[in-house]
Order: sequence, then structure tokens, then C-alpha cells
Amino acid sequence: MPLNRRTLLGLFALAPITALAARPAFAREPETFQTDGVAINGIDPVGYFTDGGPIPGSAEHTVMHNGAEWRFASAANKATFEGDPEKYGAKFGGYCAFAASRGYLAPTIPEAWTVYEDRLYLNANLRARELWLEDVPGNIAKGEANWPGILG
Repeated sequence: MPLNRRTLLGLFALAPITALAARPAFAREPETFQTDGVAINGIDPVGYFTDGGPIPGSAEHTVMHNGAEWRFASAANKATFEGDPEKYGAKFGGYCAFAASRGYLAPTIPEAWTVYEDRLYLNANLRARELWLEDVPGNIAKGEANWPGILG
């Protein structure tokens, strides 16, 4: 088939479509924020409820949940989590709740947290927590609308 002007123009017109079809598939982000397979920086999520803040978990008391290892300070906290992982596991998979309300994912730090209506919310830093606290119900609604689509 001889290459003429019309054929060349047709090939150039198809190039963007071909490029889109050939894009690599990106892996979906894990459902739970984790580092080396350990959820929420190894902090015991039950501690936010029982001790009023973050307490380190132990490799002696672990549960696999949503693709990550959750660590607990005690066997009692582990049992509490197992009884209701949806309550005690951080909302938005332990990713930054404020970031989720804005439509993206961000890691979290243990010190930036809120328990609101019996649910744990973590934030990327103390400034994100301040912004989160300006409108917790509104930010939750926005985060829920974005979740889990922002996982990729």
C-alpha cells in the first residue's frame, strides 16, 4: 500500500489514541496506610479510644486486616479490635482524613488524630488536623464521597 498524504494524516490522527491504549496500568494503592506492611505506623488504634492518644503496638499482638498487620499494646486491645475492626480501624484506611476530603491520599503521623462520633481519623500533620477540625462533618462527607475511588 503506497503511503500518501491521506494515509499519513490518518496514522498521525491515530497516534494519540494508540498512546492512550498503551498506557501502563498503575497498581491500586493499599486499602490501609502502611509502612513495610504495618498499618498506621505500628500504633495501637484502640489506644486512641482507651488511652486518649497514640500508644505503640507490639509485634506480639497482631491482626491481619485489610491487607496490613495491625499492632496492639496488649492482648485485650487486640481482642477489642477483632470484635469491631470497622470502629477501631482508622477511617479512610488510616490515610490522612483531610487529604481524603480533598480527593487525594497522604500518609499520617500518630500525633495528628481525632476521635469523632466514635470513629478514628488520622491526619498527615498537625496543620492538616487544624484544617480538618474546622469542619469535621463536612470533611467527613467529602472524604466519604471520594473514598475508595482515590485509592487508584
